[in-house]
Amino acid sequence: MQRSVVETLLGAAVIAVAVGFAVHAYTGAGRGGSGSGYALTAAFDSVDGIVPGSEVRIGGIKVGSVTGQHLNPETYRAEITLSIDPTIKLPADSSAEIASSGLLGDRYVSVVPGGDDRMLQPGQAIVYTQSAVSLESLIGRYLFSSGGSGEEKPAGAEAPAAGGAPKKDPFAE
Repeated sequence: MQRSVVETLLGAAVIAVAVGFAVHAYTGAGRGGSGSGYALTAAFDSVDGIVPGSEVRIGGIKVGSVTGQHLNPETYRAEITLSIDPTIKLPADSSAEIASSGLLGDRYVSVVPGGDDRMLQPGQAIVYTQSAVSLESLIGRYLFSSGGSGEEKPAGAEAPAAGGAPKKDPFAE
């Protein structure tokens, strides 16, 4: 009898701790909580890796999250909606860029406050933006810009034939 009471209490404690961890993980991920904050928008050429729930940071400190994204059919730019902590007031000339937490880390929106006396109001847009830099496209540009060897061949240059002498073009005069 006494053993089953101890086991029941121990099981209840384990379940309570598990529920506590789940609540902490949910609210700590930026997807839970009240979601109170003021909305700003920003338009980018590319928002690779940014999804609703991604962090918005100033100086590496989380100050908000991405709440939505859509494609503007007139400009063909990706527009994201940001929810910013109401205690943070951003100058009107602030800028936003897509950054990553390390070489292969998660992407987030980094906001750099400007120096303007006017502050952004709820619903306004951050005008100065910089899109995500794709590591894959940088590598591709390097490889295909120089043929991968680092040196460019002059126009019309041919590889030597098997015997070591250059091939002769039969149509050349």
